[in-house]
Amino acid sequence: MDDLVEPIYRTDALIAEDIDAYLDRHQYKSMLRFITCGSVDDGKSTLIGRLLYDSKMIFEDQLAALEADSKRVGTQGQEIDFALLVDGLAAEREQGITIDVAYRFFTTEKRKFIVADTPGHEQYTRNMVTGASTADLAVILIDARKGVLTQTRRHSYLAKLVGIRHIVLAVNKMDLVGYDQAVFDDIVKDYAAFARSIGIERFVPIPISGFKGDNITALSANTPWFKGPALIEHLETVEVDNSADQARPFRMPVQWVNRPNLDFRGFSGLIASGAVKPGDAVRVLPSGKTSTISRIVTLDGDLDEAVAGQSVTLCLADEIDCSRGDVIAAAGNPPQAADQFEASLVWMADEALKPGRAYWLKIGTQMVSATVQAPKYEVNVTTLEHLAAKTLELNAIGVAEIATDRPIVFEPYTDSRALGGFILIDKLSNATVAAGMLHFSLRRAQNVHWQAVDIGREAHAAQKGQRPFLLWFTGLSGSGKSTIANIVEKKLYALGRHSFLLDGDNVRHGLNKDLGFTEADRIENIRRVGEVAKLMTDAGLIVITAFISPFRAEREMVRAMLPEGEFLEIFVDTPLAEAERRDVKGLYRKARAGELKNFTGIDSPYEAPEQPEIRIDTTRTTPEDAADLIVERVLGVWSPDL
Repeated sequence: MDDLVEPIYRTDALIAEDIDAYLDRHQYKSMLRFITCGSVDDGKSTLIGRLLYDSKMIFEDQLAALEADSKRVGTQGQEIDFALLVDGLAAEREQGITIDVAYRFFTTEKRKFIVADTPGHEQYTRNMVTGASTADLAVILIDARKGVLTQTRRHSYLAKLVGIRHIVLAVNKMDLVGYDQAVFDDIVKDYAAFARSIGIERFVPIPISGFKGDNITALSANTPWFKGPALIEHLETVEVDNSADQARPFRMPVQWVNRPNLDFRGFSGLIASGAVKPGDAVRVLPSGKTSTISRIVTLDGDLDEAVAGQSVTLCLADEIDCSRGDVIAAAGNPPQAADQFEASLVWMADEALKPGRAYWLKIGTQMVSATVQAPKYEVNVTTLEHLAAKTLELNAIGVAEIATDRPIVFEPYTDSRALGGFILIDKLSNATVAAGMLHFSLRRAQNVHWQAVDIGREAHAAQKGQRPFLLWFTGLSGSGKSTIANIVEKKLYALGRHSFLLDGDNVRHGLNKDLGFTEADRIENIRRVGEVAKLMTDAGLIVITAFISPFRAEREMVRAMLPEGEFLEIFVDTPLAEAERRDVKGLYRKARAGELKNFTGIDSPYEAPEQPEIRIDTTRTTPEDAADLIVERVLGVWSPDL
């Protein structure tokens, strides 16, 4: 232990004598990002505290506070001081919560470290993925008394999935099993069999006691059968190879466009891979426009070259269109752009995946709307079996196809974390619901292209002498949607307008006859109707739809398909009691009797519009008057304030 302490005191002396020399030495140390993970109470926080304590990387005021606390409680000694320092769960116990991800920073003579301490509970799998997404190494802890558990397998699978190449198997609490080598060997053998099955080629097993300090900073006399390395020695010497990123073709996602004046226009971002010099030919994606680099600008002045990991501002020789979300890449070896993919998903939300629902997909600096199809399969992390699945529940891991509303620049995750890793965000709550890794683009995405046409939507609309609209009627069953929509179309027809009515029941006799009334089927029903309605507005028509469309997310998805101002949400606001009293089709009676499942308003929710363009209260307005208001709005006469 003295051998470890001595260099640190020499560092303290160097700080006092020559702060510039110390900072210079510290600046060029390599950085290792690692994560500790495992099951509940495997000792993750204790291990991190031990690393901090034994490396003496704590401040004098912290030491003074610890000494005062130990005197206050009438105890002395290393174990008490250590417990006061390292109990990372104290705040959690006091507040009755589990902290998402706790990041700790420390340094030794050889290297700087950022460690992510993530919760072991299964319901916090999302936090483990968050910590692992930027890690170079994973320390997977196992309680020597319990052996390999489901969470051990889950976290190992996730570590492999997110591309962590270095694995340490830390068999903890060896002091509680008498430092028995046979226990350690059996656990390593058991883990090795699982690791091979998921493609982990090698790992470093170390028997430790986080509480006692065995094999943390130095080899322990309690395990003479273990020949090393100690954990901190391995963390200090494991190779973190960043040269692979620098050897790959140049890519830089654009974070923002820098234009402080008319004489300067630069594109700022973090270089994801490769290197770039002034004069290099580059291509801006997805547009495909080419130019050359004229300058590489930083706060410290212009550079002759920039490499992966550096944040820079690039100036181009030509005035070409480039904005946030675009990718500047090597002209001769650009990444792909596509709008359909296969991907692995780690589902992180309490609410299950809704196949067909539109989510925001964020990949690097790109943000697009995306829909996820029903999973191809879900992975059982214990057996690695591929299970049939219609959705993904909290913490589930599966493979599914994803479609985006426009092409995105990407590379497979195995080649690039920056252009292959993404998150899904719920459009209404803005909560992150999943993390994903792109595998490849689907062949149909490469074979299907937009065909240029000479007669566009503007020409179609001009020919008909009208502006296209989508009048989207929504409300409970029996609210009067179809009645009012039908009157609206008759009035428009009488005025010589070109329109078409898509009614919910009628569409289910043909286009959507294969769909039922589950939540997933309802989402797909609206998606298909939205696509058809969009094509009809492209033809210059005023399209009228009458669908319950119970979910805000799908109504917003359809709104996003159309140009600004052409989607009019018409909320036919009829109280449930009134709709049920009318019950023209007898559906409420059947639903109350249990003969009709997933019926909106009874055993399936209806999410009322929050800010519809038009709201019709059918308890106060007749269908005829409602139709007049709507027609006047479409023809530009009616004001929203009426």
